[in-house]
Amino acid sequence: MSSLPLESIIFTSEPISLKILNQLLLPHETTFTSINTIEDGHTAIKTMQVRGAPAIGIVAALTLAVDLARKHKDSYFHTPDAILSDVKKSLNFLKTARPTAVNLFRTVDDLSVLVEERTKQNDSMDDIIEAVVRNGKQMLVDDQKVNTAIGSYGADYIYDSVNRHEKKLKILTHCNTGSLATGGYGTALGIIRSLYFKGHLMHAYFTETRPYNQGARLTAYELLSDGIPSTMICDSMAAALMSNTEIDAIVLGADRVARNGDTANKIGTYQLAIVAKYYGIKFIVAAPTSSIDLNTVSGKEIIIEERPSEEVVKVAGLLEDNREYGKVLTTPRNVNVWNPSFDVTPATLITAIVTEYGVITKSPDTNEFPDLAEVLVKMKANKQQE
Repeated sequence: MSSLPLESIIFTSEPISLKILNQLLLPHETTFTSINTIEDGHTAIKTMQVRGAPAIGIVAALTLAVDLARKHKDSYFHTPDAILSDVKKSLNFLKTARPTAVNLFRTVDDLSVLVEERTKQNDSMDDIIEAVVRNGKQMLVDDQKVNTAIGSYGADYIYDSVNRHEKKLKILTHCNTGSLATGGYGTALGIIRSLYFKGHLMHAYFTETRPYNQGARLTAYELLSDGIPSTMICDSMAAALMSNTEIDAIVLGADRVARNGDTANKIGTYQLAIVAKYYGIKFIVAAPTSSIDLNTVSGKEIIIEERPSEEVVKVAGLLEDNREYGKVLTTPRNVNVWNPSFDVTPATLITAIVTEYGVITKSPDTNEFPDLAEVLVKMKANKQQE
């Protein structure tokens, strides 16, 4: 298996510092941005310098660590109550950066509980910071393990279920779900990597992923780094590709999976699921359990983030002097634009959900997923017994 191709989150604990790979500048510039305050972390998440549900959660946790360390050094806190009050204020602010990905909200809730418990125990400021740092570092380690497990389970499931063992497979993916979107390796892109390293992949196809071009800028960057045979298509070419090429499976990530299996993911996912259904192609969601929101009954309850129109009407590219990289207006000024960042794919269109504990499939009689809360309890128990 290849080593991790990219490192997008760099955290050190002595001294405490956090840098993130600024994904707005890829693939033309590889620049790491320092995160020193809660405001820096909020900006990085909101502007999508860092993106991908797992990576957002990790950066939020590590942002709190560096912010607390800075304030402690400046003698900002004088009482335990002041620490807790500041932490809750900071975490509530981080929550507002992006509303759809559940990992951010879960991280914020977990950190709030952690700091509150430590404060009630009258822990010192140093001990509280150490606990927050340890939590964030562990999230990085755990996410890499989760991703490699998803990659292996997903690759084996696709290879076995397609039943075409005499040939290698062709896989289509959407958006970016690799090292740049996670703590390392990737979810859906991790499955593609695993298929390739196991010798089962013939070719990976990926969409450019308008309007933010995560596929064109980021997935292309990762696949080329790994030397995986691949081809990019425009989002509007997916149906034509499926009609002309034998695609074995479509594999995507998830920003939030509801309890019934409805899945919020990058805009354009829903239409891919509809076309996959028409052509009888397996449509597989790769989701760590941290992205499964058991408190959300169905996709109807998921809040969909809407982003600025500028992201649609302006495209990134080299300006006229071929030196400066900027944004070029491609539409008439003042054109009306609707720009949802995500859509919700109904569970009825999803073949399987791949987690770090294994693959969740449907009942063949109902075409419905079993209650994910019950399934996850069983899967975790089985894993502990292994």
